[in-house]
Amino acid sequence: MPKKLTIDGKKITARDDATIIQAAYEAGITIPHYCYHPKLSIAGNCRMCLVELEGRPKLEISCNTQAADDMVVFTNSDRVIEGRRGVLEFLLINHPLDCPICDQAGECGLQDYYMQYGLNKSRFQEEKVHKNKVVDFGPDIVFDGERCILCTRCVRFTQEITQTNELGIFNRGDTVEIATFPGKQLDNPYAGNVVDVCPVGALTSKDFRFKIRVWFLKEAKSVCPGCSRGCNINVHYNQDRVYRLKPRQNDDVNELWLCDAGRYGYKSINDQRVLYPMVRQGDTLEQTRLETALEQASSALQQHAGAGVGIIAAPQGTNEDLYLLSKLANHVSTADNVLLYTGEPGDEDDFLIRADKNPNTQGAEAIGLPVSADAAALAQAIEQGSIKVLYAIDTDLEAAFGADAVTSLAAKLDCLIVQTSNERPGLQSAHVVLPSAVYAERDGTFTNFEGRVQRINPAFSPRGDARPAWQLYQRLSQALGHSSDYASAEAILTELATEIPAFGGMSYAKVGDLGQVLASQ
Repeated sequence: MPKKLTIDGKKITARDDATIIQAAYEAGITIPHYCYHPKLSIAGNCRMCLVELEGRPKLEISCNTQAADDMVVFTNSDRVIEGRRGVLEFLLINHPLDCPICDQAGECGLQDYYMQYGLNKSRFQEEKVHKNKVVDFGPDIVFDGERCILCTRCVRFTQEITQTNELGIFNRGDTVEIATFPGKQLDNPYAGNVVDVCPVGALTSKDFRFKIRVWFLKEAKSVCPGCSRGCNINVHYNQDRVYRLKPRQNDDVNELWLCDAGRYGYKSINDQRVLYPMVRQGDTLEQTRLETALEQASSALQQHAGAGVGIIAAPQGTNEDLYLLSKLANHVSTADNVLLYTGEPGDEDDFLIRADKNPNTQGAEAIGLPVSADAAALAQAIEQGSIKVLYAIDTDLEAAFGADAVTSLAAKLDCLIVQTSNERPGLQSAHVVLPSAVYAERDGTFTNFEGRVQRINPAFSPRGDARPAWQLYQRLSQALGHSSDYASAEAILTELATEIPAFGGMSYAKVGDLGQVLASQ
């Protein structure tokens, strides 16, 4: 049964199994803590979450004390504040003054609570205990023993979440230390999460280390496009460059975790980008104006409209993109010549990682586009000469048709239009190249494998001449003489919600930060 208690004079109702720290958090009251983590077991070793309970002589840790009826809790009494100051003093006895060079500076629990509780002078005069620094834990993780406060979050993560057990607690007393077990490295597919759970600067990422101070970073809520799971993420960026991705909590999708493949996939936002349109001049691709490239593409589509046009696209586009693509395809091609190419399945596990490496296969199917991992029928139609124009979107053409076949197939086409955000195999065979924006530069929604529609938000404007895919489809449709005038991605979803039953009643407001499940699910 729910428990009724009072916290700092506020009467609240807590769920039956809630601890005090959980009950407080759910009521909007934050209790300082280090070792507690909502997705890990209770360790109760940092003692930072001390609270005062009416009628009890000693302070209690709120992370491991169950909420009870008629309980009266004080989280900021004089006794509690003095207790937390004592805990901080103890934790800082051997802590090095590494803040000027520590990646965690600016988002460190020790810094925040030190300032909050005004502990300004150390009484410790002895030599600090020195431990191992810059310890290589694995391919991307560096450990600093002197900064570690032994909260054991990282140890519990490898024991309980990944169950790979690379980390343990070794030695005793003031020499106790986190380390990898002999012969092991911290190299599981989710290793980067230990940096997220570390409340101080003991565990840092080689990839992010010393790149930028966190107070220079801005944040945009988004969705990882690395597979059909659609993990919720925060994109951390400065100006038009992304520096890292962090998991964003969504208990229905990824809880608080993110795989390393998704975490480090941000590099495609920054590097190997196609930022300007190109058209073929003899044997080379030359940069041109976007209007010129669109005019050449639309002319080729119009000349061979119908059975002469093939479309191959990866389900990398948003629902809004795919909806406008389906409308464009109806104008310029036939159903048999349109293919959403998923590629061959990749690695998968029973936690987060999905074999389908596309973020929107389910959305494509809901919209009614044909999805397949086999492009042989398109290749055959090109070989036979029935398809004269191929419009390839976000597709690895060498994977779809074979590394040796792309050049010969392109030679049989009057026009190969490649629309892409990044350099991909087969790009150099194109006659026209249209640059598209990456997910961090645009608005829209993806539908994950469970049918949950989730929002992506732009961190910054598209670089160069790149444009969101739906804008390119709209420009092509207009050039072909068809009415298409959408002011935003949101306007497209509004129409999509009225035209496609699975999206019935959907809006950006309803999708929100955590998503909305398709009506058909």
